Amino acid sequence: MTQETAITDPHFVGAKLALFLGDHLAVILRDTRPDIPWPGRLDLPGGVRDGDETPAQCALRETHEELGLRIAPDTLCWARRFAGSSGPVWFFAAHLAADRARDVVFGNEGQGWRLMSPQDYLSDPLAIPHFQDRITLYLAERG
Repeated sequence: MTQETAITDPHFVGAKLALFLGDHLAVILRDTRPDIPWPGRLDLPGGVRDGDETPAQCALRETHEELGLRIAPDTLCWARRFAGSSGPVWFFAAHLAADRARDVVFGNEGQGWRLMSPQDYLSDPLAIPHFQDRITLYLAERG
């Protein structure tokens, strides 16, 4: 078990995943409903904690629900806890082969998905700003 999958945090509220398929990020275009945070923006897989799941379980479950991808927990290569507006949140990174993009089955949340280079996501005005900051931190620490 990797350090990232062994994390327990009884107080976190959600988790997100910077999922790289090859050299590109899997990005979800959020719905435009006014009752959701960041409507119409470029989001990453993840969401709200369900029951007593761990941060890694939350991120991986949400990724499966949103993109249809089952990802092994030991694929997670980076994890950080951040203060979110509703409470503590976790942010993970994982890398899969580029050909896993063919396995994506888009779920029922959002308008669609796409692959973007990290540089394009970091400079896109529709990207969620705090996710841009977290990806920048991950890339800097990764070297």
